[in-house]
Amino acid sequence: MIAYVTVGADDLVRAKRFYGAFLPVLGYGLAEGPEGLSYALPVEPGQPPVFPDFYVKPTFDGRPASAGNGTMIAFEAPSQMQVRELHAAALAAGGSDEGKPGFRAAYGPHFYVGYLRDPQGNKIALFSNNRDDPGRDG
Repeated sequence: MIAYVTVGADDLVRAKRFYGAFLPVLGYGLAEGPEGLSYALPVEPGQPPVFPDFYVKPTFDGRPASAGNGTMIAFEAPSQMQVRELHAAALAAGGSDEGKPGFRAAYGPHFYVGYLRDPQGNKIALFSNNRDDPGRDG
């Protein structure tokens, strides 16, 4: 099980604006401190944590943050409409488009996805695989 994912950021203000455009809508709460931004899903009292947490932090070695080639982090949304809305919100909050929301021939008939880059260059996917939404072939 993946417990957390961390991406580096040189500008936490820009990163907060970008991730704040969609992570709270997906249920993530934010804890902010001198070590960076910590996004986590809520936990009911007496229940175990819901993973993964998502952290945005300055690099530990002090060198500039960089995006990993071939690295991508995907966040699931409940519907195609929300994928479109969150993709647009993330673009308006400083992200760049890496692929407009839609179906991709290489994936299943209900896999609807949009791709972004955060201000630091990390690749982010917002997707829905909701079978109640229209499929690619119908």
